[in-house]
Amino acid sequence: MPKTKMNLDKLVSRTKIYLITIAIILIILSVIEPKAIIPSILTYIFIVLYTIWANNKRKNEIAEHINELTLSVDKAAQSTIINSPFPLIVIDTNGNIIWKSSNFIKEFANVDIKSTLNDVIKELKINVEKGKNANNISICESMKIGDKSYKIIAEYTRIREKEHKQHSSEYMTTIYFLDETNHIRILQEYNNSRTCIGIVVLDNYEELMQRATEEEKLKITSDAEKNIYSWVNKYNGLLIKSERDTYVCIFDHYHLEKIKEDKFEILDEIKEIKTNDNIQLTLSIAISEDSKNNLDEYKSAKAVIDIALGRGGDQAIIKQNGKYYFFGGRTQEVEKRTRVKARIVAQALEELINGASNVIIMGHTNSDIDAMGASMGIYRIATTIGKEAYIVNETNGTSLDYFIKDLKETKKYENVLINKNEALAEINEDSLLIVVDTDKKNYVEAPELLNKTDKIAVVDHHRRGTDYIENAILTFHEVYASSACELVTELIEYAEKPIKLDTFEVEALYAGIMMDTKNFTFKTGVRTFEAAAFLRKCGVDIIKVKKWFQSDLKTYNKISEIVANAEIIDDTIAISIYDKEDSDANITCAKAADELLTISNITASFVIGKMENKICISGRSIGDINVQIILEKLGGGGHITVAGAQIEGMTQEEVKQELINRINEYFTEIS
Repeated sequence: MPKTKMNLDKLVSRTKIYLITIAIILIILSVIEPKAIIPSILTYIFIVLYTIWANNKRKNEIAEHINELTLSVDKAAQSTIINSPFPLIVIDTNGNIIWKSSNFIKEFANVDIKSTLNDVIKELKINVEKGKNANNISICESMKIGDKSYKIIAEYTRIREKEHKQHSSEYMTTIYFLDETNHIRILQEYNNSRTCIGIVVLDNYEELMQRATEEEKLKITSDAEKNIYSWVNKYNGLLIKSERDTYVCIFDHYHLEKIKEDKFEILDEIKEIKTNDNIQLTLSIAISEDSKNNLDEYKSAKAVIDIALGRGGDQAIIKQNGKYYFFGGRTQEVEKRTRVKARIVAQALEELINGASNVIIMGHTNSDIDAMGASMGIYRIATTIGKEAYIVNETNGTSLDYFIKDLKETKKYENVLINKNEALAEINEDSLLIVVDTDKKNYVEAPELLNKTDKIAVVDHHRRGTDYIENAILTFHEVYASSACELVTELIEYAEKPIKLDTFEVEALYAGIMMDTKNFTFKTGVRTFEAAAFLRKCGVDIIKVKKWFQSDLKTYNKISEIVANAEIIDDTIAISIYDKEDSDANITCAKAADELLTISNITASFVIGKMENKICISGRSIGDINVQIILEKLGGGGHITVAGAQIEGMTQEEVKQELINRINEYFTEIS
């Protein structure tokens, strides 16, 4: 139609040119021969009249041709709709059926199609309301009808005024049903046949081999392999031993849901294998189904196994469609007595410091004495090697008041503490950024610094989450350690260049260990005491350290009030709400949670406080309940006995109810 109109316009335009040309010729002829004026006028009138008649005739012929063509197209469209090879129905927006094809009648003879299409009709009304002035509206969605799956394509068209009077609705809907049952079946078969790659690691293999007799070594390895092979065979998988303590397994995706349902029973089975000293063998398992090819899936599985080991082992993690699914991980971390890794990391850290222009050290937000003590230890290592070093800190709270005051009063440290803006000015591509007491990207003191250099080292002892710093070139991550200060003390002990600690640095490291172990009562292993003994030899003023932990009377009264208001659930878990506006709410809640554990029969405690626009939770346990798993479900993390979380967009009462739900969920999972 547009093409025909364009041709007609061209014809009319060309005729005008001809008429003008003829007029010019006749005028010239009349000037030359005046006798030709009248014949020229008559001739021109005749030509104009003929042209008008010819154009009208041509227009009528074209219009007739267009009408015939439109009629043919309408007939073809009607024929196509009536004889549609797939089911088709026409309804109005109220769901009243106007017309249905023969294939539709045949396909859905026993189906109440009106009730089946209720959701489509509802969506139609919503779309019509949104696009009232639109002539055409369409949606496309999938739907299961009976045993078959269909793609529903609905086209909504405004009814003409004449037809609108005959219907209660302003819109008419044409719905096409495309059978995609076979397509879905083939897609499902393809997905089920996709491979999932997993890695299985014996967590404490080296420890067991060092402490077991020759006879025990053979029995442990054979029993472990027998159990692992049996578990993999149960799901028709393939297992390959890649190292003494590491296996690679391959499963079909079809079995992955079954593995999730069974909750990795192999984790409990493997713990039945023990030495004569009653030391259990534990497993870590990582399975990835998150990449397009096998090589990428293997790389993904290696990254996931690092998370499992970083969370203390004895657990399984599945990475699927970008999400992580955690299983197990409820037992206490097993302390590793060998210090080989500490020696290797100490040497590697010295090499990195030597190659850096300067060293920037930072801990986590709302810093504590463990993060600051570890930072002071790293500061001394860097300055001993001869590099400028700075500690990033912007925290002002009761937990660090006395410590920061003493630090600033010591002249040699007057330029050591810097804020975020000063750190951004000091850091460059050749700087070494060392993160202590956390490995979470969004929990560091200044996340912007992570993007300013590729040289990043991490020293941490918390159970690893999924948002850890992935691009660190050196990681000293040991979840068995009591504190970051314990790990830094070991790095100082095994440094190639002798490190002489100043008294303040020794006391800071000792204070960090004291805080995280609650005066050597929680999470304290052999290596913790060895680190503490090393620091005592360096000279520690215990009285001065204890002053850093003193609370004023006001804080003590707050803690007493929180303890008094505690509610006991399940006979052994204490939950209390601290509803006062307090800039140090997280510190107060942590101290109150510690205090609640001193009450008999209390095995776990949670204190909920308000911190600016967030709700904070401090969780503590004597070891029977894993508070880390409970608070991880609320976006937090930590250790089995010490954990925390921060939540936005909820009230304290809502957080309390959500916490109770997560506690109940925890007990359901372990039952």
